[in-house]
Formats: sequence, structure tokens, C-alpha cells
Amino acid sequence: MNIMNELADVLIDRKGADPDSSYVASLYAKGSAGILEKIDEESGELAEAATAGKAHDVIHETADLWFHSLVLLSYLDIHPAEVFSELERRFGVSGHEEKAGRK
Repeated sequence: MNIMNELADVLIDRKGADPDSSYVASLYAKGSAGILEKIDEESGELAEAATAGKAHDVIHETADLWFHSLVLLSYLDIHPAEVFSELERRFGVSGHEEKAGRK
């Protein structure tokens, strides 16, 4: 998962970039609402690709969705490692049990 750490580093670096010269900085400039709008768009595109059953398109749209999710995490000062830690915590636990155990 080294690519996630590398992307996280780039996304952190883009926080100080000019929105006119950096796509990520332009997303940051739109705030969480703008980033969430992009995530919603990418999620819909993934659903369309999955419905069509084209593996290449599903892979492409999943990458877009993950990327924009990473932008949101970075915007909120959350490192992807925190998400991976949560997934590790849940690993081997029934989904029903995990959901029932949430506060």
C-alpha cells in the first residue's frame, strides 16, 4: 500500500499550492462540500460502470473514487493509515457484530 502513503504525501504538499495550477488545490479551495460533490459524482460513475459490467471501467472509476476520498481525508487532516487501522481492527469480526458494537 505504498502508493497510498505516496499519494497522501502529495496531497499534503498540495495544500499550499495555487488552485489555478493544481487540481487538488482547486478541490481544497471548494471546501468539503465541493470535495463531497466530486465523491458523489465518482460514486455514481462507479455504479454505472459496475452496472455495465465492464471491468476496466470499474477499475478506473474505483481509482477515481478512492483518489477523491483521499483528497477528503487530507482536507480533514486524516491520514489513510488511520482508515487502514480501522479496517485492521474490524478484520475477522462479523459485519453484524461490528455494526452492533458501534456507539
